[in-house]
Parts: sequence; C-alpha cells; structure tokens
Amino acid sequence: MNAKAPARRGSARPSRARRSAGAAAFVTAGALLAGGAARAQDAGAASPAEPARDAAPDGEAPPGAADEPRQAPENHPPVLTSFAEADYPAAAHAQGREGTVVLRLSIEADGRVSAADVAQAAGHGFDEAAQAAAQRFLFSPARRGDTPVASRILYAYEFRLPKAPASGALRGRVLSPGASSHGVAGAEVLVRHQDGSTERTRTDGEGRFQIEGLAPGPCVVIAEASGVGRAEVETEIAGAHVAEIALRLVPSGEEAPIEVTVRGPSEAERRRQSAEAVTVVETDRIKRESSDMGEVLARTQGVGVRREGGLGSATRFSLNGLTGDQVRFFLDGVPLDLAGYPFGVSNVPVGLVERVEIYSGVVPVRLGADALGGAVDLITDQDLCESRAGASYEVGSFDTHRAALAGSHLHRPSGLFARASGFFDYAKNDYPVELDEVEDERGRFSPARVYRFHDAYRSAGGHVEIGVVDRPWARRLRLRAFVTDYDKEYQHRLVMRVPYGGVTYGETSAGVNLRYEQPLGRGVSLDAVGGYAYVRGRFLDVATCDYDWMGRCDPEGSEPGETDAFPHDQVFWDHSAFARLNVEWRIRPSHAVRLAVAPTYVTRTGDERRQRDPDSPDPLADRRSVLALVNGLEYDLDLLEDRLDNVLFVKQYVQRVASESPVAGDLARDRDGSTHRFGIGDALRYRFTPWLYGKASYEWATRLPSPDEVFGDNTFVAANLGLDPEISHNANLGLTLDARETPAGALRATGNGFLRAADRLIVLLGNDRDQSYENVHGARSLGVEGSAGWTSPGEHLALDGNVTYLDFRNTSSEGAFGAFEGDRIPNRPYLFANGTARLLFHRVLAAEDEVALTWNSRYVHEYFRTWESLGRRESKQVIPSQLVHSAGLGYVVRRGSASLSTTLEMQNLTDERVFDFFGTPRPGRSFYVKTTAEL
Repeated sequence: MNAKAPARRGSARPSRARRSAGAAAFVTAGALLAGGAARAQDAGAASPAEPARDAAPDGEAPPGAADEPRQAPENHPPVLTSFAEADYPAAAHAQGREGTVVLRLSIEADGRVSAADVAQAAGHGFDEAAQAAAQRFLFSPARRGDTPVASRILYAYEFRLPKAPASGALRGRVLSPGASSHGVAGAEVLVRHQDGSTERTRTDGEGRFQIEGLAPGPCVVIAEASGVGRAEVETEIAGAHVAEIALRLVPSGEEAPIEVTVRGPSEAERRRQSAEAVTVVETDRIKRESSDMGEVLARTQGVGVRREGGLGSATRFSLNGLTGDQVRFFLDGVPLDLAGYPFGVSNVPVGLVERVEIYSGVVPVRLGADALGGAVDLITDQDLCESRAGASYEVGSFDTHRAALAGSHLHRPSGLFARASGFFDYAKNDYPVELDEVEDERGRFSPARVYRFHDAYRSAGGHVEIGVVDRPWARRLRLRAFVTDYDKEYQHRLVMRVPYGGVTYGETSAGVNLRYEQPLGRGVSLDAVGGYAYVRGRFLDVATCDYDWMGRCDPEGSEPGETDAFPHDQVFWDHSAFARLNVEWRIRPSHAVRLAVAPTYVTRTGDERRQRDPDSPDPLADRRSVLALVNGLEYDLDLLEDRLDNVLFVKQYVQRVASESPVAGDLARDRDGSTHRFGIGDALRYRFTPWLYGKASYEWATRLPSPDEVFGDNTFVAANLGLDPEISHNANLGLTLDARETPAGALRATGNGFLRAADRLIVLLGNDRDQSYENVHGARSLGVEGSAGWTSPGEHLALDGNVTYLDFRNTSSEGAFGAFEGDRIPNRPYLFANGTARLLFHRVLAAEDEVALTWNSRYVHEYFRTWESLGRRESKQVIPSQLVHSAGLGYVVRRGSASLSTTLEMQNLTDERVFDFFGTPRPGRSFYVKTTAEL
C-alpha cells in the first residue's frame, strides 16, 4: 500500500504513517502566536526567499516601530530533521475513512516538540495518532540571526488510504554505499512512471521495501537517504509479477554508476553467504523430475540417505557421519513431525518445497533445536504477493503413482490470502530381488529370483492456510491446519530372511499452528509460531499364516502373529504442543542480538488390544510425557563493510520426562528424570574478494533423548528414563568460490573439513526379544568434503559434482564397545560421490520452451557391516561398492507465467544390484514419467 501526500504536508498510510518527499508543515496566514510564528518547511529544503518577519523567541515581543532604525537580524524557520510515523487508526481504516489534522507545534530552542495541540480536528482517532507522532519529531530550531529560539508553527498531518492496486508490484532493498550488504533504514523510494505519476514509500529497519498496485510498463526507481546517498535505476513492471531490485546508494558528490536494472540476491543466496554452516539446495528444476526428497538430499555433499527398499520404506539420514535423531528436521522452522509429516523427510513431496537448508554440525538458535549432527529445514514458498496454482502427476515402475496439487490467492486491497496443497503417493514396490536361499514346494533351498509381495506404501495429506500480509499490525499472520496419513506393509526385518505377509503399520497426523511476524519498531522484530499436533500410530500383526517368498500362505499349525510369538494389535496416541519465539533487535546496521525460546511438550499413551494376559496391566497404557525447552541467544556482528560476519551464541537445554505406569488395581508407579545443560558456539565468515570467502564454525552441541528412546515401545524396546543427553564438539572449516559472471561462464567450488567429537552416544542394544536404548560409547568423525560446478555462458551446459570422505571411529575404551576402540564405526558408508550433468536447449519448438537432458551418477565405496577388527577380513559381511546412474529427458513450454513440463526418467540404468543395508536390495532398473503444470 502506498499513499501520496500533497506537497508541504505530513501523511500517514494504513501500514505505518509515512512522510512523502516534500511533505512538511505549513503556515496558515494570520497564525501568529506569542508575537509571531515561524514558517515550517521540509527537512533539508532551502529557506523561503522571504523570511518570516514576525519570528521571535517564545514570549518576546517583536521590535516596535518606534525603535531606533537598525538592520533587523534575519529570521530562520525551524527545519524538520527527524520524522515520526503515525499509526493509522484501526477503526478509521476499517471504515475507509481519511482525514487531515492541523497541529500547533511548540518547538523549543533545542529542537524538541514540547506541545502538539490540535488546531483543526479530524476525529475518528486521527487527532490522537497525529499528536503522538508529532511529539516525537525533532527539528533544527528556529534562529534569529545565529541564536536558536523557541517557536510555534502549524503542521498538517494527512491520513490517506492507499489507492486501489494495479497489476504489478516492486520489492527490493536499499544498500549502503561501498561493498557492504547493510540495508539503509528510512530511505525514501520513489517510482516514476512514463506518464509522470509517482509512487513513494520508505524502507524498513533492514532497508527493504515493497510497493504494490503498480501499472505495467517501464519506470524509474529512485532511492535517497539524507546524508547517505542516492541511487537511480530503470526497470520494468510486468503484469501479475513482482519485480525485484537492489539499489546501492552513491554518496553525494560521487559520479553515479551507469543506470541498470539489478536483481537482488535471493534468500537462498543470502543464506549461502552468511556465516552459518549451511548448504542450500533449490528445487526449481528438481520439481519437474521424478526424484523424491530422499534422492534430492542424497546428491548433496556430506549427506547420506539409506533406504530399506522402495518408495515409503524406512530411511536412515546421515550428515557428516551422525545419523537418526542426531539430525533434526523442520518445515519452515517447525519440527517436521509436528508439521504433518511423521513418515520422515525422504517422503515429503518435492513439489511443495522451494529450497532445503542443510546445517552441518552448527545449528542457528532460531530453529530451537537440540541437534547433535545438524539440522535440515524445508522451506516452502514464502512469496504471497501473487496468486498461483500448480499440479503434478507421476507414474512409474512397480505400480508407482504420485500426485500433488497446490494453489494460493491473495486479495491485495485487504491483504487476505489463502492457500492449500495436497498430495497422494502409492507404490506397490513389487520389484524383483535375488535371494541366495529360497525354499520350494518340496522343502529344497536354492538361489531364486522372487518378487516382493507385501511392501506396498500409501500416503495422502493436505494443508490449508489462511492469513493476512502487510497490515499495520502484522507483516504476516498465518493460520495453518493439516492432516496426513500413511500405511505401509512390512515385508521383512532389516535382513531379508523371513518374509511377512500380513504385518502393517502406519500413522495419522493432524494439527494446527499459528505464525505471527511483525517489526515492532526501533530495530526490533518478532517471529513467533505455536501449535498443536496429534498423531495416532498403529501396528498390526495378527495373521495366522506362515508365508514363503512366493507369497504362499501355509495356515497349518500357525499361531497368530508373524514378528513375535504373540499377536499384536497396537495403537498409540501422541499429543504435542510447541512454540518457537524469535526476537531480533538490530541495534545498529552492523550489530544484531537475537533471542530464541523453543518449548515442546509431548504426551503419549497407547493400547495393546491383543494382550497375552488380559488381567495384567497394559504396558502401552503408561501415561508418559516429555517437556523440552531449548533457548538461545546470539550476537551478530558485521565489520569491514560486510567482509567479516561473526555470530556468537549460547544455548540452554532443559528436559523433564515422566511416566506413570499402572501396576495393580488403582495403583500406579511414577518415574521421572530431568536434564539441564548449556552449550556455546561461534560462526564466522570472511570475504576475501567478492567471489571468494571462507567460513569457520564451532558448537558444543547437545541432543536430548527422544520420546521413543526414553519410553521405548513396551513391546520390543523397553523404557530407559535414565538416558543422558548426547554431547559433541562440532567444528567446520571451509572455503567457497562463487564466480558467476566470467567469460567462461559461472564457476563454483567449495571445500570443507569437519570434526565431530561425540560422547555418550545413544545406541539400541539387546537381542531379538529384549532391547533398550543405552548411552554406550563415544565416537569421532573427521572428514573432508568438496564440490565443484560450472555452467556455460547461456546456461546450455551445467556440470556439478561432489565427494565426501569421513573417518568415523569408536573412541570408547570401556563398556559394550570398549574392545573395538579405534575401529571404524561399522555399517556406515565413509566414501561416496555424486555427479550431475545437464544439457539445455532453448526455443526448440516454441519461443519460450526448453529441452533438458540430465544425467546423475552416485558412487558408494564398500564398507563392513560389523566391526573391522572382529574376525578375518575374508569372512566379514560387506556391503559392496556401487555405481548407479540415472538419466532424464524433459520438455518445458512457457506462456507468460504459465508453464507445462513433461519429464521421462530411467533410474539405475545398468540394473545394478544396489544395497543400502546388508541383505536388503534396492529396486533395479525403473522408468518414470512426470507431468507438471504451473499457473
């Protein structure tokens, strides 16, 4: 929203009161108080050609006519130097009212406003708002000759509603002179159209601005800040689009650069160039491929994603050697399992995610995470400035079907928006596997090729979000509700020995969360989110058959239950409440303090519907709860015109666990435990040149035990309320080259070294009948990772590759693993690499189309399943080295903002036998077709 104010008047707009260029106080003829009134003018404007003859110090009479003739001292009116914005009255805004308030300002000799009286009222709350703002004005005081004097003036403050929006918008950032990335707060931004009309606004505390309702066509954008500098660029507003620019001010007296249109760095680029230890993966092109989120992440340096099978199967995510719950996952800063995706990060639809931020070892306080190895934050589309819609459908081998749909709409005049998305995934996963021993009808064992027959996966879900944007009381207010559900058939345990034909499990999740973002003034901003999530899990094992690998059922002599000697029909319920409060105080452009408070409360109970002894207490009926609180405080310092960026932070971890178990009758046994720890860290980035920078970071990290580890499942895994938190010293050191505009094309390269020295790692110990999580050993991961890429001029060819090597070893000298001190941690890849090539052809069949050929390769070096010092090398179980390739052909045609694409892909071209876990093969060669449409 934007409002024009008449020249020489104050103005206000609904989001915040604004003073347009040339807006100032005015003098009404005959308004002479205390012997005279000084005329007011805009800050920095020249004095009127004819000075006010009657200006005089407050309470002092002007010289009389009878005085002795002499040269009267020249009078100078007060000049406004610091303007304060008025809040637009909410009731008046809702009723569509506008108004003008004339104020009589008393200005002291030091430039302060001592009184702001209403000379001409407007009512409806305008008078009070104008008075409150005017009393915060600062003036260069009136002068009689060279002597500052008190004065009184009349000042008109206008409140105007914004014009009806047009079809375009402009947003951007005004930067200070030099190479700094600091924004200039309060800078005036003017858009001048070809017809001479103008639109104005001012930047916020970070130098950002946005103007909506702009007519399409060429325009000139001018940014100016008094005493700082000026910038002017030419750009063009396109219909139904948001133009983005960055303007760097040039100090007065310096020659302005050639006027060009500039596109500011994206949020992804700002993250990459920050001091944070982060890798950013953008999904713009990947959305058109058949890759799921697990495959997207697995192509990233330092990341491993291992699967037990096809789509929907259990996965193990690792980052620099640490895995499982040691890495935390988020969706827009909300824990992933509390945002509607309890089935894991690998199965989140790629089409609903704009980018992925992967934090290695050192995690920002804003996430409120107790992560040991790092964090992954999936960022959805944050652009709410235009209406859009999209859909995709994929079909492929093993009866795979995946569909996604999303849409959003923004009503610009009111700021109201709504958006929704949904997805559906299904895969039968009946791919063939080679087994060494399969029993035939006569009981003979021999190698055979069989098909998985009980491995289907189905998931579906959706979310609806409503809210408002760019209101005076809220930059963004969003209410999101979601529901998701998945079902998975369970074919076998970790190793394919015994097949199951009737075991299933799944979860249903529903919840709501509310997010509020708003600048509070004086450099303070607030981002708060809170919500509730409900999860209902289920595990069913009541089949009365013994199945073989051909899928045949033998009911003779079989007791109910396949995974255990007894049947199971289990249900559990989780109720979770959470909040994330982030407050930033930007003291100065180069200094910022951030506070994060992140409480989470989870309760769990359950029901075993097929108990062995109906008269005994149900272990799943225990009432269990976990309260976790992760707080953080960080100080961000930019020096040397943004060449040096350093973030120092401290964290606090608090956890309380409680369990109430029924024992007999109405009696119950209470157990509880608590943890309180602190952590500290630092992240630094130094820019050697505009295209070369280095990063270093460290964190003394803590991970609190998860509810699953503390409470177990009361069936196969026993509870252990005495678990201690895991701790680790995490360090990173890296160098990045990012030369995007060279005659040879765009060049990019990174090299990182990392250390993870972890202690009290939580491991599941036991046998097939009795298991529990224990703190057993320490480990040290020392490694290097590197990536390089090149994009040709015109973006016709792009090549990217990365490699990771990690030496992850047991450092325990006692306990369960003391005998293996110095051994490499088993059953984890330690050397892997990825390569990608993309060939792009433009304007093949139409003016705005493109054809893309893509090739992806992944190599994983062999590794042992067990400890390397245990037994002879030739007798060890080994996961062999693997080299897997995939290829795709895609076609995209665009018409304005609409696009339609179709991609054909072949995965595992050479039909390689692929194992992520010993004895559990992944799918072989497969084919997929995906169609995507966007409006």
